[in-house]
Amino acid sequence: MSDSIAHAIEHVRQQIHASEAAAGREAGSVRLLAVSKTFPASAVQQAYAAGQRAFGENYVQELQTKAAELAALDIEWHFIGPLQSNKTRIVAEAAHWVHSIERLKIAQRLSEQRPDSLPPLQVCVQVNVSGEASKSGCAPQEAKELALAVAALPRLQLRGLMCIPEPTEDAQKLAGQFALLQQLQQELRTAGLTLDTVSMGMSADMAQAIAAGSTMVRVGTAIFGARHYHS
Repeated sequence: MSDSIAHAIEHVRQQIHASEAAAGREAGSVRLLAVSKTFPASAVQQAYAAGQRAFGENYVQELQTKAAELAALDIEWHFIGPLQSNKTRIVAEAAHWVHSIERLKIAQRLSEQRPDSLPPLQVCVQVNVSGEASKSGCAPQEAKELALAVAALPRLQLRGLMCIPEPTEDAQKLAGQFALLQQLQQELRTAGLTLDTVSMGMSADMAQAIAAGSTMVRVGTAIFGARHYHS
């Protein structure tokens, strides 16, 4: 198992480098976030042994459990799932990053609950670029106002934007959704925010996301294999 995870990480890294080169981007300009949701702490340890340090979790309880179990390792935990206001304290205490801020109330609670002993929580505003009712994220036209409000909160550092596009075989539609996030990022920079993170791209659309300017890809299946959901 450990060999297969190590090989998979190496393969994904090679794909990232190839996509950077194809897009004319600097080598190393895209970070790999290994999405370990539904996989045990042992799988995270194997990826860590292969040099991976940043891991993404979608479920609050799972983040809390793994962060405690692997506290001895130098892991950067990213919370990337929907976050309810009654669960913010756990995330404020256990995570280094939160990608999924879609409402000001969530950001305010994270700001209030982030321990003073920890560095500021690094955050991204999630934008619903596809307009799907089932998707989390603020509407594109609300992104600027939300981002400016989040950036003003103490104990948080706004790093950029995140999206989960519509799963589609239509390359043009996908490119349009990625381009929308990039355009919003540029608007925020013009408004005076210092942002360096565009969190977009997963196992299936990583190359397109990198071509569109992603700085962090969230890859789970291509590293850990098919997910096992407990019913």
